[in-house]
Amino acid sequence: MRQHFQSRFVERIEALARLSESPDYLVRPSFTPSMKRANALVGDWMRAAGMSVHEDAVGNLIGRYEGTTPDAKAVLIGSHIDTVIDAGKYDGTLGVLLGLACVEELAVQGKRLQAAIEVIAFCDEEGLRYKLSFVGSRALAGVLSHEHLELEDADGVPLKRAMVDYGGLPPFAPEGRNPSGLIGYLEAHIEQGPVLESAGVPVGIVSGIQGLNRFEVVFSGEAGHAGTVPMPLRRDALVAAARFIVAVQETARATEGLVATVGQIQALPGASNAIPGRAVLSLDLRHMEEATRRSAIASISAQAAEIAERERVGLRWTEITDTAATPCSPQIMEALSASARALGVPTKTLASGAGHDAVMISRIAPVGMLFVRCKDGISHNPAEYCSPVDAETAADVILGAIEALSLP
Repeated sequence: MRQHFQSRFVERIEALARLSESPDYLVRPSFTPSMKRANALVGDWMRAAGMSVHEDAVGNLIGRYEGTTPDAKAVLIGSHIDTVIDAGKYDGTLGVLLGLACVEELAVQGKRLQAAIEVIAFCDEEGLRYKLSFVGSRALAGVLSHEHLELEDADGVPLKRAMVDYGGLPPFAPEGRNPSGLIGYLEAHIEQGPVLESAGVPVGIVSGIQGLNRFEVVFSGEAGHAGTVPMPLRRDALVAAARFIVAVQETARATEGLVATVGQIQALPGASNAIPGRAVLSLDLRHMEEATRRSAIASISAQAAEIAERERVGLRWTEITDTAATPCSPQIMEALSASARALGVPTKTLASGAGHDAVMISRIAPVGMLFVRCKDGISHNPAEYCSPVDAETAADVILGAIEALSLP
């Protein structure tokens, strides 16, 4: 990249970090005034780079840098600029800014590729407002359903109404992008983990995105007085939940590559002098291989049933999310690897344990991802940090890959 890349990168990261719905911390949900300002600012940067810019009916911001041939197929590159609550500055935003930087570099050189380049800032990857991840990329892939549009936020506002209020557009008809016009999709993202930093390498080639299943697990016993019900007669739902949490951890530790998390637990009635009669838990399981994940789910489910029987409590097991693993395109992985080798940049290959917009876009185009080293592996946290040097390295690698992919 050109000499001024690093200072411009920092300026832009900071400019976007100031656009928040809270004066005290960074939070930028989709279909809000702060998101509208963020899209407007990034749109201005895109136009200055010579891109045509539009915002679609769901709030995706799309900038297109035309290729040398009429109606050229496009290489898509991007990520998201919505955030979680009390967010860091780099999650999602990094990928959008690096895509923009690649176009700016081509524009400075007066160069166009055979393929068009589209930089996309996807709407609502985080799912903060409607508890539905990947709203924008679902729409582009044609899998945002009419049922999704009826989802309501905490204030009872349906998603379709928020879209109309945000953009003044008619209700969105989920049709999706025609795959025939796409070469592939590239997404750069901070790693959100410590592997690259531990290995001492600035970027990683992502082999795929792990499959994900989420469940709600409910143990139902009998509430009672903490001082009067003898221990042998108790049907304590929280004891069953505790045994279940240990079983989840032990199963994950015994299964190579599996990660399993109980991240939420609610014990009812929730009084210090009452035996818990009901315990509600979340369960999140992830693995790159479908068969391994399914086997782990079956094992944990069977253990939950055994625990419930032993503790004489009821069990309800409800699946909330089932997302298959997403392998990255070997062609795009090789394009990234070859670009890094040509630049003398060391890399490491690793899978993604987090979900990304690439999961949805894989339905209509080959996808690839480049992870960028982040300090201490911290993400979804104000301490999140990616150095300008590593960001520039990643931009150089991506640009080389785009050039390779644009060849006939």
